[in-house]
Amino acid sequence: MTPGEWAGFGAGVVSVLSAVLIGLRFLVRSYLYELKINNGHSMKDSLIRLEKRVDDLFILISKE
Repeated sequence: MTPGEWAGFGAGVVSVLSAVLIGLRFLVRSYLYELKINNGHSMKDSLIRLEKRVDDLFILISKE
């Protein structure tokens, strides 16, 4: 292979790897955003509400 072909191959590898890393970064950011508390609109807030309801139901069941 000529030096020009190696340069093209290297540029292709670098571009594919950077695209994969940028996509992975986007996914991690979106998952972390969902795990932060933000006034009731995140997954974390939903889980907290569900846990409270389950605790309330457990208290009601255990009184009988």
